[in-house]
Amino acid sequence: MANIKSAKKRILVANERAARNKAIKSRVKTYIKKVDAAIEANDKNAANGALLEAISEIDKATKKGIYHKNTAARKVSRLTLAVNKLN
Repeated sequence: MANIKSAKKRILVANERAARNKAIKSRVKTYIKKVDAAIEANDKNAANGALLEAISEIDKATKKGIYHKNTAARKVSRLTLAVNKLN
């Protein structure tokens, strides 16, 4: 355990940030799962709606620095391709 006051604060702040980042990543994964479920159900309309929501969440996470911009672009690209492959 840290002895210096500033080191103790850094530990607390790091834990808060880690918790926030984890919550945001979890939220993004939930929206991605909704898109995947719509694709599995072969429901193009639901998939398109879920895709827009998922892209929005991924972009928000990227803006907050949770994801690197290339990681976000890759996730969006893969989701979009999967939805576009639907009949």
